[in-house]
Amino acid sequence: MSTAATVGGRLRRVRTGGLRAVSAVFAVGVLVGAVACGADSGTSHAGHGPSTATLSDLDPVPIGSEPTPALPVTVRSFDGTQVTVSDVGRIIAVDRYGTLAQIVYALGLGPKLVGRSTSAAFPAVRDVPNVSGGNGSLNAESVLALRPSVFLTDTTSAAPAVREQLRAAGVTVVYFDPQRTMEGVVPQIEAVAGALGVPDRGQALAQRTRDEIAAASAAVPARDPRLTIAFLYLRSTAITMLAGPGSGADALIAALGARDAGTVAGLAEPFTAITSEAMIGAAPDALLVMSDGLKSVGGVDGLQKVPGIAQTPAGRDKRVVDMSDAVLLSFGPNTGRVIAALSKAVYGTEPA
Repeated sequence: MSTAATVGGRLRRVRTGGLRAVSAVFAVGVLVGAVACGADSGTSHAGHGPSTATLSDLDPVPIGSEPTPALPVTVRSFDGTQVTVSDVGRIIAVDRYGTLAQIVYALGLGPKLVGRSTSAAFPAVRDVPNVSGGNGSLNAESVLALRPSVFLTDTTSAAPAVREQLRAAGVTVVYFDPQRTMEGVVPQIEAVAGALGVPDRGQALAQRTRDEIAAASAAVPARDPRLTIAFLYLRSTAITMLAGPGSGADALIAALGARDAGTVAGLAEPFTAITSEAMIGAAPDALLVMSDGLKSVGGVDGLQKVPGIAQTPAGRDKRVVDMSDAVLLSFGPNTGRVIAALSKAVYGTEPA
């Protein structure tokens, strides 16, 4: 059978500078690894001092047992082409956030996953070959060596030269929207499911995810005035960046009922190198970081030495919330659980 679907949702204009900034950020081993986890939600310190948002299990929860795809299926790829997928026996899923691999796993197709990106770091796929290398850049030769029946990626992860290599080799490639927003979580799930021939399974997973996000968002405490939270991307003291509009972190912060510090500071790009002026001007009440990134600067004490941090309310209170690199910005099936865990870590309250 053959059906048609739209992959990735609405096309958005992204400034060239923004893409350069994102590439610079994620070219150094983006979203690598995971932290040890306890119960869902995090350790709280009543609004002061550091805390960790944790999940009891970093693996996405499959919506059911392995499904039988209805193939072939024809979909409209995010690059505008029509792609026919006739075999999903060997799936490679690569994007800078690990979203696509998480969706594949949650659809019940984890056993078919033969390749992933560095950012897909949840425990269940750690033994799956990484085709994006240590620096996060996509390696076409590694992809071809795994003989994928279908390759799922996005238009940012696959550079034009790589796209040409894959096209010349006859690889079936479906491209997805590279943007990560709260509104895009469900459409992305449905798009991936459609491309893999399991649309019904995709609708079930989308509904479960939608319900979890709604429940977690509703349980976020109301604060007046709202907190201002800064997301910091850290990879050693040499790479310290403040997130702004379009980073994905801004959407997560909004879901927590807070203001994005980068937007408050007037940033125009998704990620901008931290300056004392920007940090002091944004005056964040709390800092949100990835766990491995925090370790790379020497923990909370090392973070205090990053320009401007110690002069902010968050820095003075050491109000730093960290969460596993494997899930924090994944914007996939774990999103509701991520919001709930962050809410407890930020506000010191149990989810309803």
